[in-house]
Amino acid sequence: MKHRILFVCLGNICRSPAANGILEHMAAARGMGGDIRVDSAGTYSGEAGSLPDPRMRRAALRRGYDLTHRARVIRRDDFGRFDMIVTMDESNYESVCRMAPDRGSLEKVFRMREFLTGFPGWKYVPDPYYEGPQGFEFVLDMLEEGCANILEYITKRG
Repeated sequence: MKHRILFVCLGNICRSPAANGILEHMAAARGMGGDIRVDSAGTYSGEAGSLPDPRMRRAALRRGYDLTHRARVIRRDDFGRFDMIVTMDESNYESVCRMAPDRGSLEKVFRMREFLTGFPGWKYVPDPYYEGPQGFEFVLDMLEEGCANILEYITKRG
């Protein structure tokens, strides 16, 4: 069964493209690459067309993830194109929910925190944009765990 997953953050230059690259990498490593389609988007249009933040690209590349996604804005038709829409924080969760074309579409919207078990006390994936290198590393740690748990979740769902 094909699974279509969209990750969403604010500008689509740090967290969501990193999650996109991580999940694609993990799915391919597990032989699931053909079964999973991944994309990412932002709720803010100011970065549309940009590559991920260079600091995130460097941090991700050190872990084996080559982030080449170009930022884009989430669209209403994404609700029809994706099975899961995973947001990085509460603000983006609320923005995405407001865009939902109907109540049924809300069932597709998840918070990344729902897939995080090893980060007690964290209710969101922090934006590393204003942080130093350790902020990007911490976000990648969170996203690696979250993406691994998403793969488990969709495997169990079938």
